[in-house]
Amino acid sequence: MSSISTPTSDFASAKPIQENKILIIWSFTSWLVVMNTTMFNVALPTILSELSINSSMASWIVSGYSIAFAISTLTFSRLSDFIPISKLLLIGIAILGVSSILGFFASHFYLLLAARILQAAGAGAVPGLVVVLIRRYVPITRRGKAMSFITSAVSLAFGLGPVVGGAITQYLGWEYLFGITGLVVLFIPFFRKLLPKEKVKRGHFDLLGAVLTALSVTGLLLFFSTFSYVILISTLVLSFILWKYLHKMETPFIQPKLLKNRQFLKLLFIGFTTFLTNFSTLFLLPIILTVVFKKEPAEVGLIIFPGAILGAIASQFIGRLIDRIGSVSLIITGQFLLFSGTIMMGLFSTASPLSLLTIYIVFSIGFSTINSSISNEVTRILSIVEIGTGAGMTQLVQFFGGAFGVTLAGLMLTFQKGLLLELVYRNIFLSISFLIFCAMIMFYFYYRKVKFERII
Repeated sequence: MSSISTPTSDFASAKPIQENKILIIWSFTSWLVVMNTTMFNVALPTILSELSINSSMASWIVSGYSIAFAISTLTFSRLSDFIPISKLLLIGIAILGVSSILGFFASHFYLLLAARILQAAGAGAVPGLVVVLIRRYVPITRRGKAMSFITSAVSLAFGLGPVVGGAITQYLGWEYLFGITGLVVLFIPFFRKLLPKEKVKRGHFDLLGAVLTALSVTGLLLFFSTFSYVILISTLVLSFILWKYLHKMETPFIQPKLLKNRQFLKLLFIGFTTFLTNFSTLFLLPIILTVVFKKEPAEVGLIIFPGAILGAIASQFIGRLIDRIGSVSLIITGQFLLFSGTIMMGLFSTASPLSLLTIYIVFSIGFSTINSSISNEVTRILSIVEIGTGAGMTQLVQFFGGAFGVTLAGLMLTFQKGLLLELVYRNIFLSISFLIFCAMIMFYFYYRKVKFERII
């Protein structure tokens, strides 16, 4: 465990920040960072062809990024308990900028993959630290609105990724996707000026715990990609070592206390299934539109765009509603919309591009509703000393769910090779809808506990 100089803010007496300015700039940063996660989906067929790699290797350009992004998010969130938010964010953006230059000149698969993973290592600072910032410096009466700024940008990015990625890939080349992400360095001067100054003291960061967590998560996803029993056994051993290790450390990377918080675990499962559904859908939609309807990359993005923009607009209203009525009822609404959208995807995925466009609007609004509400609910149920690790764990589980969703969709496409395309896509979406249904049951138990606590 390494010893480092670390900050501690007196949050109760923290000076007011220029809230709106910071949130607007952070929203633009989040937009670029999250869009980088989805832009490459549309570019995968082109990359596969130009670099002469198979589809399994190409899928790691998305999955590898998602895993590294998830681990990085938790790492930055955990470090925010010790190191100033401003310093961590600037380090993350700098890493993202350098890796974008590396990726722009990548001409081999492994160099490209290294650039993507390095990008993710820096990008994780953005979503991981914003929840900590809001929890520390934004009053609870305005947190819903504050989170809606960020979730609007995230929702827009998830949909605009295919639009921007398709257009750039078709007219300029996939290398220029790295150039778009590299623009994030332009925000460094604004963050240096606006972010709060925090005091520093000595503390510790559990580096070994972070490494064991990264290896365990990566191993689990590798097993689902390869079904190698050697990888499975190795992952189980690593997970056992990690669990024992966390209970021995005074300040572990993941706090075991959080894993005993059943309400928090329920929210983690809901976030996992939500991102699994969203990532797998955004992975499948370009494939369906390309294979079934013969659409070009730019056309694919334009079909996905209306749902993305309406989901982003909806996030603003959702944030205000959270401040008025709370998160619980909105999570129920979001799950219903997401479940309905996924069922309709399964039934009408090969009907027409217009049907996909319409269904994705319902789907995207559902995703935005759950994403905004879950983030706010996590900040409500955790104490201020838990929020750094808790927010990071939430992001870790969500983006691991996204990576798992891409892997699951890819495996189901492979296993159903030879079937009618209508049946293939229907089976995938209906299987995913079952997971959403499980999450809806899980939230029922969460809500029952919340209702019971209010009565007491």
